[in-house]
Amino acid sequence: MKPLHNAAVDLGRRRFLVTTSALAGGMLLGMGELARAGADGPWSPDEPAPHELSPWLEITPDDTVIIRVPTPEIGNGAMTQVAMNVTEELACDWSKVRVEFSSINRDYVEGGVYTRGFLPWFGGHGTDDVRMGYAMQLGASARERLRQAAANHWQVPVSEITAANSTLRHTRSDRSLSYGAVAEAAAAISLAQEPALKPQKDWTFLGKATPSRLHIPAVTRGEAVFGIDVQVPGMVHAALRQSPVHGGTLKNHDPKAVLGMPGVRAVVVIDPANTRGTQLEQKSTWGFSTNQLQSGVAVIADHYWQAKKALEALPCEWAAPAGKAWDSSADIYAATAALHHADDAKILRESGDVDSVTEGQVVEHDYTTPYAENAMIEPLSGTALVTGGSAEVWCPTQDMVQAYWVVIDETGMAPEQVRMHQTLVGGRFGRGTQADDVRVAVAVAREYPGVPVKTIWSREECFAQGRYRTPVNTRFRAVLGDDGYPRAVTSRVCFTGTHPLYQLTLGYDDMPYFTSGIIPHLRLSSTNQPVNIMNGAYRGPCYNSHVFTVETFIDDCAVAAGIDPLEYRLHLMSQWSTSWSDCLRIAAEKAGWGKPLPRGEGMGIAISNWPAGGVRDAGTVLCTVARVAVSPAGELRVMQVDVAFDTGKVANADAVRSQIEGGTLFGMNMTLNEELHIAGGVPLESNFDRYPMLRMGDHLPPINVHFEALSGQERFSIIGEAPVGPIGPAIGNAIYQATGKRLRSTPFRKQDLSWS
Repeated sequence: MKPLHNAAVDLGRRRFLVTTSALAGGMLLGMGELARAGADGPWSPDEPAPHELSPWLEITPDDTVIIRVPTPEIGNGAMTQVAMNVTEELACDWSKVRVEFSSINRDYVEGGVYTRGFLPWFGGHGTDDVRMGYAMQLGASARERLRQAAANHWQVPVSEITAANSTLRHTRSDRSLSYGAVAEAAAAISLAQEPALKPQKDWTFLGKATPSRLHIPAVTRGEAVFGIDVQVPGMVHAALRQSPVHGGTLKNHDPKAVLGMPGVRAVVVIDPANTRGTQLEQKSTWGFSTNQLQSGVAVIADHYWQAKKALEALPCEWAAPAGKAWDSSADIYAATAALHHADDAKILRESGDVDSVTEGQVVEHDYTTPYAENAMIEPLSGTALVTGGSAEVWCPTQDMVQAYWVVIDETGMAPEQVRMHQTLVGGRFGRGTQADDVRVAVAVAREYPGVPVKTIWSREECFAQGRYRTPVNTRFRAVLGDDGYPRAVTSRVCFTGTHPLYQLTLGYDDMPYFTSGIIPHLRLSSTNQPVNIMNGAYRGPCYNSHVFTVETFIDDCAVAAGIDPLEYRLHLMSQWSTSWSDCLRIAAEKAGWGKPLPRGEGMGIAISNWPAGGVRDAGTVLCTVARVAVSPAGELRVMQVDVAFDTGKVANADAVRSQIEGGTLFGMNMTLNEELHIAGGVPLESNFDRYPMLRMGDHLPPINVHFEALSGQERFSIIGEAPVGPIGPAIGNAIYQATGKRLRSTPFRKQDLSWS
């Protein structure tokens, strides 16, 4: 649909050059002659840069090391970690290291120079093995080419050249060169084969240094550019409203009612039917579309406030979704709970014969978690310039690969015609993975071509158009043997939602209780209730619910058997990796497990693994012990939290500690407070004032992070999601010990905790 508008200014856009270069090296690292001399105009990240040793790495004459990172920076230090990995092998001066975002356009044109083998969309802390090894190989390859360039300069064997702290030395002749002095010559060198990486025992930086995050100085100076900060010459602003009921459509609106308001330029309609639909299913991160374009309308004006006020005054009428539109979250949860009686569940894991076990104490309960909103501080936004033959987008995405192909899909353009700019991201917790915000920005700009348009979602729009946490209703039934341990377990997890990507079972059927064979008879299954309310990624998708349900169930079994919950878990883990038992024991010991507590206080424990619970010695095992105090009137205070974990090894202890503390607080807030209610087909909570969350002034417990459970195994597993799971059930289990009241649903703030 063509927009109604006052005027459109065609600013045009400068041409940009994309240079294709040959790849060299056994790992396809992009090491080749990429230095460019005498270029006119400023350098574009889509092009090879001066003094570039690879698309990843540039060393300037003043010894500045510029590392281009395809990982988004969402406040977790991921860019810094990649730079640390390169630095360990490059042996450069850390004070001269800088990071910048890589170009997805260049990645496409040069055949995957950033994404092949690196998994850049994985928004963790950056300490996973795949990315770590790849980045270190980049540093090692660059170091060897620098050594060779110095050897050529002095006409000596390369074996006589050492590299350290951005300096190349020929000890025998007492000569030295800086990296910057030979970087251009090194860029022309191709290695016959990639050098071997140093053994970990020889590391001098990783695991020893704990540098501050490289982007923080720019943040503290107010120079950092987040998506909401983007400024483009000639830019206009758009305020957005989408169908209040998910899946609805715009039926009527009256643009003439607002076109005369100050600054208003246009009213444009977002029509999902206009999506071009090109290659997203084949090329995006997940292999299929994970986002849904909502029907909507936007007002474009000179300034955002003008656009927002005009949008508020714009008469709109919305039509209901074509299919069933659910009216309330209560109705949705009731329908989901009814699935426990359905016959079409999918069997996830089965062993023995659960139906044959009829004698023994039965423990059977339902455990539930509700809708929750990502509730990030930075509102969704995106800036786009769409012309007849090109599109340029500035976006704070967690997944640039997904965003790139979403733009291609929405515009119908060839990949070479689309240019993307990653910005810093002000926290997203999974909300930035689907790129629906990017699609909306492009859909709006497409209707107002030739002008850069920044589309900002109001806080209310973010809440109304969330991709919410998947609600989960899980029923467990255990038949305990004479020893108090389960002889048979049956369980069904019922998801609420439509998209299979957000019906993950990590933390459920992969838990060692169910994979080690210690429970002889087992049947775990799943099913789902489709609804029009959209769901999406939420820190540790579904895992954040499963750990609560499983670890509360295990505690229920321990209490029914009259066995200490720690000892109960240790027995059930006795046939599994010692990493789990070590985490349990150390967290409990550090917390003072077993010591007498005053009346009204209790201690609870929970353990999990992200993302590889069913694989021995893999992923991140994390155990949390929480100590709580509950007053007779039911006032809850979390007094202390102790965490023990095993990622194998850690590369940056301070960063890991920070991630565990942040993830623990995220999971604590999720468990104590978070719930989004649907009424009349729309969420009741529309802003932070109506959505209970932990506040700066609230009492927060000390979080003690213990490193003693690290196994030292040859892995560096991601840490950002793991802490979100165990804190909730640990608090719930502690509340039971303090009050005798078992909490099997969240949020806890709704529960009566009073006791006498």
